[in-house]
Amino acid sequence: MWPRTALIACFAAGGLLAVSAPVALGAADSTTAAPVAAASAPAIAPPKLGGYLQVRAIAQAHAGLSQSLNRARFSIDGKLPERFSYRLLAELEASTGAKSAATPSLRETYVRWTSAPVMLTAGQFKVPFSREVLISLTQLELADLATVLDSLAPKYDVGVMLEHAHGAEFTFQLGVFNGDGANATVNRDSTVMWAARTVFRPIPPLALGLSGTRDGDDSLRWCADAQVQHRGATLRGEYAKRVVRGRATDANEFGWYLLESYRPTPDVMLVARQERYERPVFGAARRVRGLAFAASYDVAPSHVKLLAEWSRREAGVRLTRTDAFLAQVQVVY
Repeated sequence: MWPRTALIACFAAGGLLAVSAPVALGAADSTTAAPVAAASAPAIAPPKLGGYLQVRAIAQAHAGLSQSLNRARFSIDGKLPERFSYRLLAELEASTGAKSAATPSLRETYVRWTSAPVMLTAGQFKVPFSREVLISLTQLELADLATVLDSLAPKYDVGVMLEHAHGAEFTFQLGVFNGDGANATVNRDSTVMWAARTVFRPIPPLALGLSGTRDGDDSLRWCADAQVQHRGATLRGEYAKRVVRGRATDANEFGWYLLESYRPTPDVMLVARQERYERPVFGAARRVRGLAFAASYDVAPSHVKLLAEWSRREAGVRLTRTDAFLAQVQVVY
C-alpha cells in the first residue's frame, strides 16, 4: 500500500516541477530580457526649466510714476534622440494695453533638428530679421528695442527655417512664415512671408549682417547691421527700411540707431543710444528722434541685473520733448 502511495506522490511532484519550471524559466527570462529592452530605447534627458521676470518703474513728466511687471516668462527646453530638441516659452504677463489686463500668451514653441552645419526649425519662433531683435531680451543693453525695429521688424511668427553655419565666419538663415504674427491659428491672407538673413565675419571683432523679408507682392523690408567688439567695448548700428509697391520712394518709412556700450568692470555696463525713425507718408507728425543713456549692474551674474536708464524722445511736427527715467530689476532663473 505504501509503495503505491509513494509512487503517486512522486508522479505528482514531477508534474508540479514540470509545470513550475517553465514559469520560473519565463520569470528568469523576463528579468534578463528587461535590460535588453531598456537598452534598445534611447534614454531621454529630463527637460530644463527656466525663465525670467522684469519689474520696472517709470517716472515721466506730466505722467507721474508707474510700476509694471514688464515680463514674466517660463521656458522648457529639452533634447530628444536622433538630434532633435524642443523649446517652449510662455509669457505669463503679456500686456494688452494701458486699459486692459495682462493675459498669458505663447512666445516660442518649436522642434529643431541639428546636424552640423545644418539646422532645421519648425514651429513659432523669432523671424530672422535684425541683429538686435534676435538678441535675447535678457541680454539687451537697454530696456526696449530701438523704435525703428519695434515698428518695422517682424517678431515671432509660425513657420519653418533652414540655417547653415560655416564656423563662426558665415551663417545663413532662410525661412517661410505665415506672416500673421505670433499665435495666429491660420494664415488669414493665404500668402506667406519669406525671410532671409546672412551674417559675415571678415575678422573676429567685426560682424556684418543683412536681412530681408518679402510680405506678399506689395511689401519688402530690409535691414543692414554692423557690430564691432573690442576689450569690453561694443559699437552696433542698424538701418531698416520698408518699401511698398506703388508708393513713392521718398515716402517709404525708414530708421536707424547707433548704440555704444562699455564694461569698465565685468559686472558694470555703460550704454548710450541715438536713434531716428521716419514715416514720410504721414508727414512730420510721425517722425521720432531718441537719445538714451543707461547703466546696468550684474548683482548675480547671469541671474540678477539692475538697470537705470534715462531717455529723451522728440516726436511730432514740433519735435516735442518727452523725458523719462526707468529703473528695472531682472531675474533669470
